Amino acid sequence: MSNEMPRRGVCLVLCAASGAGKSSVSRALLQSEKALKLSVSATTRAPRPGEDEGIHYFFKDIPEFQRMIAAGELLEWAEVFGRYYGTPRAAVEQALASGHDVLFDIDWQGHLKLRAALPDDVVCVHLLPPSLGELERRLGARGQDSEAEVAKRMAAARDEIAHWTDADHVLINDDFAATVEGVRSILAAARTTRARQPGLAAFVATLGTP
Repeated sequence: MSNEMPRRGVCLVLCAASGAGKSSVSRALLQSEKALKLSVSATTRAPRPGEDEGIHYFFKDIPEFQRMIAAGELLEWAEVFGRYYGTPRAAVEQALASGHDVLFDIDWQGHLKLRAALPDDVVCVHLLPPSLGELERRLGARGQDSEAEVAKRMAAARDEIAHWTDADHVLINDDFAATVEGVRSILAAARTTRARQPGLAAFVATLGTP
């Protein structure tokens, strides 16, 4: 018989500047952690070829999205260039209650809003690049952006990096495999906190300990 405790899931937030490796780390985590699921956002932008409802996004029109805001159905949301993006509350809370962890690929503002909505469930890891020079090299290596666009991305990156103090944990992503294992260790520790295991008291009672 397994003594694995029923538990509440974790909201694992990865924050990082563009080019710091957040997407690659996210993919590696989702492949190796079967109880971890990527949060699916709602958006008012039109679906792109190959995007499916409920898998890549929940596609909403603007009136419906605004209704969701007013009804408190979003944990966090933002307007970006006239389009709305946000995290539906019901799907996340259902996942947490069933013991599934939810991965969030959001910026520092989204992290703070999510933490305000679910203060006991969020664990944030900020990924830092090895250096600004390496970050600029990675952004420039994409090859399709002009120097002006790279400079714009670097400015946005510095702004994101400036909020590293909002995170619970900080990792320097200079070794990809080590970074992935570091995040997995943080997730494992978060899963085993007393507060996440409501059945512990009953289990300990079976051991004859009050």
